[in-house]
Amino acid sequence: MRTLNHNRGHETISKDFIITICHLYKTRESKEARVSQEFSLKKSCNKVTVQDQKVLVVRTQGQYFAVGGRCSHYNAPLIKGALVGERVRCPFHGACFNVRTGDIEDYPGLDSLPTYKVKQHANTAFIIKLCLKFTDLKEICFCSFKVRSFVIFVIFLGPASLVCAETLRQNCYQGRIIMVTKDSLPPYDKTKLSKVMNVESSSILLRPAEFYQQYGIEVWTNKEVVSVNPGDKLVKMNDGALQHYDQLLISTGSRPLSCPGSDLKGVHLLQSYDDAKEIHSSGTKQKAVVIGASFIGVEVAAYLSDKAAGVALVGPTQYPFEKSLGPEIGRICMEMLEERNVKFYMNSKVTEIRGENGKVKEVVLNNGTVLEADVVLAGIGVIPNSGFLAGTEIAVDSNKAVIVDKFMRTNTPDIFAAGDVTSFPLTIRGGEQVNIGHWQMSQAHGKIAGLNMMKKPTPIESVPFFWTSFLGKSIRYTGCAFHGTLLFRYTEIIFKGKVEERKFLAFYIKKDVVVAASSLMFDPAVAQVAELMSKGNVITKAQAQ
Repeated sequence: MRTLNHNRGHETISKDFIITICHLYKTRESKEARVSQEFSLKKSCNKVTVQDQKVLVVRTQGQYFAVGGRCSHYNAPLIKGALVGERVRCPFHGACFNVRTGDIEDYPGLDSLPTYKVKQHANTAFIIKLCLKFTDLKEICFCSFKVRSFVIFVIFLGPASLVCAETLRQNCYQGRIIMVTKDSLPPYDKTKLSKVMNVESSSILLRPAEFYQQYGIEVWTNKEVVSVNPGDKLVKMNDGALQHYDQLLISTGSRPLSCPGSDLKGVHLLQSYDDAKEIHSSGTKQKAVVIGASFIGVEVAAYLSDKAAGVALVGPTQYPFEKSLGPEIGRICMEMLEERNVKFYMNSKVTEIRGENGKVKEVVLNNGTVLEADVVLAGIGVIPNSGFLAGTEIAVDSNKAVIVDKFMRTNTPDIFAAGDVTSFPLTIRGGEQVNIGHWQMSQAHGKIAGLNMMKKPTPIESVPFFWTSFLGKSIRYTGCAFHGTLLFRYTEIIFKGKVEERKFLAFYIKKDVVVAASSLMFDPAVAQVAELMSKGNVITKAQAQ
C-alpha cells in the first residue's frame, strides 16, 4: 500500500532523467521552427510548462506519458493529485484520468485531457512533441442520428442524464435521445447554486446549446413527467402530451422537504437556478434565517454572511455537519461562520414560520425563541423525486428511492435509473444498497446506465467523493461512513494534523478499518485514500494511526 503523504504522495526515481520539450510551430515566413526546453525528471509525476501549455509528465511502469496538467472539471493542478498506476486523481474533487490515453475514468467533469506524444531516445533524453490531441469529444461518433424509430427517453434534473446521453453517442448509438426537465435550463452545475447564488446561467451550463444540436440530443425544458406507463412504454407530461420510449432513464434527483409556512412569500427551497437567484436578491440587506445545518444550509449561510443584514442558522444537532463529518469538524466550521457574524441556534427545531399579509415575518423555535426574518431558506433535507412512479411496478425502497442493481437497471425491463433518485449497491460497502446524493456519483451512474443501455455490461464501482466549500475553504470527503445501515457507520475518528488549526486529515473507523476520510488543507490525502479504496485496498486503523 502506498504511504499517505499530504505533500505529494508520488514515488521518487533513483536516477535523474532529462526531458526536452519541443514545440513545433510556423513562423511568419511559413518555415518550421522549434523551441526546446530541458527539465530534470526526479519524480513519477512532473509538471512542465511550454508555450503556456501546462503539461503533466508521468513515469509509470518504466514508461513516460504526457497529458494536460489541469483537471477538466475546475482546472485543479493534477501535479498535486494522487497517481496510482496509469491513473491520476484530481486532488480537489476526485476526477480520474488515464495518463496513457487522457480519458476521463471517474468524475466530476466531462472532458478528457489533451495528450502529447512522447519519444524516448537511447541517451535517456525524451522528446515531447506538443501535438495537441483534443480528446474531450474524441469518442463521439459522427453519425447521422437518423434511426428515429428507436427512442431513449431521459427524465432529468442533474448530471447523470447528460453523461448518459454522451456515453450513448460515444458508443455509436444512432437513435433518438430525448432529455426532458421541468427546469428552465439544460443540464448545469448545480453544485454552485449554494456557493455562488448570483452566478450567471451561461457560466454554469455543462454544455452549450450547440453541443446538443451537433450530437442530435433533444432537450425539452419546462416540461414535467407526471406518470410512466411501463406496459405501453409511454410517459405523460404535465401538458397532457404522451411520448413513446424504447428505453427510459429516470434521473430526477431529489427534492427538498417543505415545512409549515413554506407557502409564505420570502420562504424558499433551493432546487433550481431561479431559486438561487431569488434567494440572492431577496436576502441582500435583509434578515435571513437558514433552517438546516448540513451542506446546503451552511454554504448558503456563508454566502449570505456578507450580504444580508443578519444571518441566523438553525440546526437540530450541537454542531453543523455533526452526523456526517463529526463534532470536532462541525465545531471548527461553526467557529468559521461565527467569525463572519452568523448566529447559531443549535439543538433546536422550527415549530412555526409566521407571516403577515402573506409574507414571512418570524421563525419560532421549539424552545420558544422567536427569530425575525425577511427571508427564510428551508434546507431541512431531501427525498428522492420518485412520486410520479406511483402506481407502477417500478420498485422503490422505504425512503422512496428507486432500487437498481449494479448495472443501474430497475426491476422493470428497459427502465434504468441514475443519480440521487436511486438506491444502488455500493462496492466498497460489499454491495449494500445506499442512496447517495453526490454530484460525482450521479455522473458515474449516468455512464454506467448508458453503457448498459448499449448492451455493454458494466457494473458501478465508483468510490463516493464529495466536497463542501465556504468562506474560501474546502472540505473534501471520500468513502461512506454515514449512509445506509448502522452496519458500516463509523464509531471512531482518527485525526492527522490539528483540527483547531484548520489543517487536518480525518480517518473514519469502523471495526478497525478506515471506511471514509475527510480533510481540510491536507491535499492530496483524500484523493489518495479514494484511489486506494477504488483499487480494493483496505486501510487499517493501525495504518491510519
